[in-house]
Amino acid sequence: MTTQRMAAQGFSDQVSALVKALRAETPDCVAAGVVDMSTGMLLSYETVDTHPPEVLDLLAGATLDLFQGRTVILIEDVFKERRGVANDQHFFQEILVNSDNLTHLFIRMNHSQDVVAVAVCRKSVNVGMLFAQARRVVKEHSGI
Repeated sequence: MTTQRMAAQGFSDQVSALVKALRAETPDCVAAGVVDMSTGMLLSYETVDTHPPEVLDLLAGATLDLFQGRTVILIEDVFKERRGVANDQHFFQEILVNSDNLTHLFIRMNHSQDVVAVAVCRKSVNVGMLFAQARRVVKEHSGI
Protein backbone atom coordinates (compact mmCIF):
# COMPACT_ATOMS: atom_id res chain seq x y z
CA MET A 1 0.00 0.00 0.00
CA THR A 2 1.39 3.43 -0.89
CA THR A 3 2.17 6.04 1.77
CA GLN A 4 -0.44 8.37 0.26
CA ARG A 5 -3.11 5.68 0.41
CA MET A 6 -2.16 4.79 4.00
CA ALA A 7 -2.39 8.48 4.96
CA ALA A 8 -5.80 8.72 3.29
CA GLN A 9 -6.96 5.60 5.13
CA GLY A 10 -5.66 7.08 8.36
CA PHE A 11 -7.62 10.27 7.74
CA SER A 12 -10.76 8.28 6.97
CA ASP A 13 -10.33 6.30 10.19
CA GLN A 14 -9.80 9.51 12.16
CA VAL A 15 -12.96 11.06 10.70
CA SER A 16 -14.98 7.92 11.47
CA ALA A 17 -13.64 7.86 15.03
CA LEU A 18 -14.58 11.52 15.52
CA VAL A 19 -18.13 10.90 14.28
CA LYS A 20 -18.53 7.83 16.52
CA ALA A 21 -17.22 9.75 19.54
CA LEU A 22 -19.49 12.73 18.91
CA ARG A 23 -22.48 10.46 18.51
CA ALA A 24 -21.69 8.47 21.68
CA GLU A 25 -20.42 11.22 23.98
CA THR A 26 -22.46 14.31 23.11
CA PRO A 27 -25.62 14.54 25.25
CA ASP A 28 -28.96 13.79 23.54
CA CYS A 29 -27.13 13.36 20.22
CA VAL A 30 -29.26 11.98 17.39
CA ALA A 31 -26.76 12.53 14.58
CA ALA A 32 -23.14 13.49 14.02
CA GLY A 33 -21.08 14.17 10.95
CA VAL A 34 -17.95 15.71 9.49
CA VAL A 35 -18.02 18.10 6.53
CA ASP A 36 -15.06 19.00 4.31
CA MET A 37 -15.83 22.52 3.11
CA SER A 38 -12.97 22.52 0.59
CA THR A 39 -14.70 19.75 -1.39
CA GLY A 40 -18.28 20.35 -0.24
CA MET A 41 -18.56 16.73 0.89
CA LEU A 42 -20.05 15.08 3.93
CA LEU A 43 -17.13 12.83 4.84
CA SER A 44 -18.87 10.66 7.41
CA TYR A 45 -22.03 10.58 9.49
CA GLU A 46 -24.03 8.51 11.96
CA THR A 47 -27.70 9.05 12.71
CA VAL A 48 -30.49 7.36 14.63
CA ASP A 49 -32.88 7.97 11.74
CA THR A 50 -32.79 7.51 7.99
CA HIS A 51 -32.59 10.60 5.82
CA PRO A 52 -32.88 11.04 2.05
CA PRO A 53 -29.42 11.33 0.44
CA GLU A 54 -30.28 14.78 -0.94
CA VAL A 55 -30.82 16.09 2.61
CA LEU A 56 -27.42 14.79 3.66
CA ASP A 57 -25.84 16.39 0.59
CA LEU A 58 -27.48 19.69 1.50
CA LEU A 59 -25.95 19.54 4.98
CA ALA A 60 -22.48 20.00 3.51
CA GLY A 61 -23.61 22.97 1.43
CA ALA A 62 -25.42 24.56 4.37
CA THR A 63 -22.31 24.16 6.53
CA LEU A 64 -20.23 25.86 3.86
CA ASP A 65 -22.73 28.74 3.69
CA LEU A 66 -22.72 29.15 7.48
CA PHE A 67 -18.95 29.34 7.80
CA GLN A 68 -17.76 30.65 4.45
CA GLY A 69 -20.72 32.13 2.64
CA ARG A 70 -20.17 35.32 0.67
CA THR A 71 -21.47 37.64 3.41
CA VAL A 72 -19.55 35.81 6.15
CA ILE A 73 -16.31 36.21 4.19
CA LEU A 74 -17.06 39.92 3.71
CA ILE A 75 -17.56 40.34 7.47
CA GLU A 76 -14.30 38.51 8.19
CA ASP A 77 -12.44 40.61 5.63
CA VAL A 78 -13.70 43.86 7.19
CA PHE A 79 -12.66 42.74 10.68
CA LYS A 80 -9.25 41.60 9.42
CA GLU A 81 -8.70 44.92 7.66
CA ARG A 82 -9.74 46.97 10.69
CA ARG A 83 -7.62 44.88 13.05
CA GLY A 84 -4.61 44.64 10.75
CA VAL A 85 -4.80 40.85 10.59
CA ALA A 86 -3.03 39.32 7.59
CA ASN A 87 -3.56 35.57 8.09
CA ASP A 88 -6.11 33.15 6.65
CA GLN A 89 -7.58 32.17 10.04
CA HIS A 90 -11.37 32.33 10.08
CA PHE A 91 -13.20 34.20 12.85
CA PHE A 92 -16.28 31.99 13.04
CA GLN A 93 -15.23 28.80 14.82
CA GLU A 94 -18.51 27.52 16.30
CA ILE A 95 -22.12 28.04 15.28
CA LEU A 96 -25.20 26.91 17.19
CA VAL A 97 -28.47 26.58 15.27
CA ASN A 98 -31.80 25.77 16.87
CA SER A 99 -34.60 24.38 14.72
CA ASP A 100 -38.11 23.45 15.87
CA ASN A 101 -37.06 20.12 17.38
CA LEU A 102 -33.27 19.98 17.23
CA THR A 103 -30.11 21.83 18.23
CA HIS A 104 -27.23 21.72 15.74
CA LEU A 105 -23.67 22.53 16.82
CA PHE A 106 -21.05 23.13 14.12
CA ILE A 107 -17.39 23.25 15.25
CA ARG A 108 -14.51 24.06 12.93
CA MET A 109 -11.48 21.82 13.51
CA ASN A 110 -8.49 23.74 14.87
CA HIS A 111 -5.82 22.33 12.56
CA SER A 112 -7.97 21.88 9.46
CA GLN A 113 -10.02 25.04 9.09
CA ASP A 114 -11.98 23.52 6.18
CA VAL A 115 -13.21 20.58 8.26
CA VAL A 116 -16.29 21.03 10.45
CA ALA A 117 -17.70 18.58 12.99
CA VAL A 118 -21.48 18.59 13.41
CA ALA A 119 -23.51 17.31 16.36
CA VAL A 120 -27.30 17.27 16.14
CA CYS A 121 -29.13 16.89 19.44
CA ARG A 122 -32.66 16.95 20.76
CA LYS A 123 -33.87 20.49 21.48
CA SER A 124 -34.04 19.62 25.20
CA VAL A 125 -30.24 19.26 25.37
CA ASN A 126 -28.37 21.23 28.02
CA VAL A 127 -26.50 23.62 25.71
CA GLY A 128 -23.63 24.10 28.16
CA MET A 129 -23.06 20.35 28.34
CA LEU A 130 -23.38 20.11 24.55
CA PHE A 131 -20.61 22.66 24.07
CA ALA A 132 -18.41 21.14 26.78
CA GLN A 133 -18.67 17.56 25.52
CA ALA A 134 -18.45 18.40 21.82
CA ARG A 135 -15.42 20.65 22.37
CA ARG A 136 -13.73 17.90 24.39
CA VAL A 137 -14.35 15.30 21.68
CA VAL A 138 -13.15 17.64 18.92
CA LYS A 139 -10.03 18.49 20.91
CA GLU A 140 -9.28 14.77 21.40
CA HIS A 141 -9.51 14.30 17.62
CA SER A 142 -7.62 17.48 16.74
CA GLY A 143 -5.24 15.62 14.41
CA ILE A 144 -7.82 15.81 11.63
